[in-house]
Amino acid sequence: MVKDPNSTEFQKAIACKKLAFVGGKEVVPTMAALLNHPHLACYARFALEPNPDPSVDDALRAALPKLKGLRQIGVITTIGVRKDAKALDALAKLIDDSDAEVAGAASASVGMIGGLQASRTLQAALGRTKPPVFPVVARATLICAEGLMASNRPRALELYAQLSATTMPGPVRQAAIRVLNAAGPAPAGAKPYPPPTGEAAEKDQSGFLGRGR
Repeated sequence: MVKDPNSTEFQKAIACKKLAFVGGKEVVPTMAALLNHPHLACYARFALEPNPDPSVDDALRAALPKLKGLRQIGVITTIGVRKDAKALDALAKLIDDSDAEVAGAASASVGMIGGLQASRTLQAALGRTKPPVFPVVARATLICAEGLMASNRPRALELYAQLSATTMPGPVRQAAIRVLNAAGPAPAGAKPYPPPTGEAAEKDQSGFLGRGR
């Protein structure tokens, strides 16, 4: 139905939605061909996103540099949802894109993918990006740190310590401080974790924020 030139766009859209549930490797080329379609690109991504075949990731990475604007942002987001670590190098370059929305989407996707390489990419971006991209990078780094807590706790706490700086967006800083205070004292020789501050700290009665208060 998607390939049929006599099908309406509505029929093609519904077919793409159905392929999200039943599609396999055989549908990937057809969906990939729609990623730059003005009306059906989002439906093609809807079909590809849950598809377990690894050729989906190859198709999305191949499409990434060929797209612009909202359609590129859509593919960036889908890559992040699929956690395709092979796309990290391409996404890292897009963090510096002149389009702030593209740069923000790339930052968010790097955070969703997570892992050590993602953490290094985001940490570097924290030092060079400016609003409106910088707050997105900070939130992405927070997500990345959360994902690292189980597999690499020291690295995660290093990120949280950086995110607790006063230069960080308020909600990100408070979230980082909460984790640091729950984690206990900083390692010997390291800079002490900052104490909880602000209205959230004053209202907290659980002891979670205020270790030692």
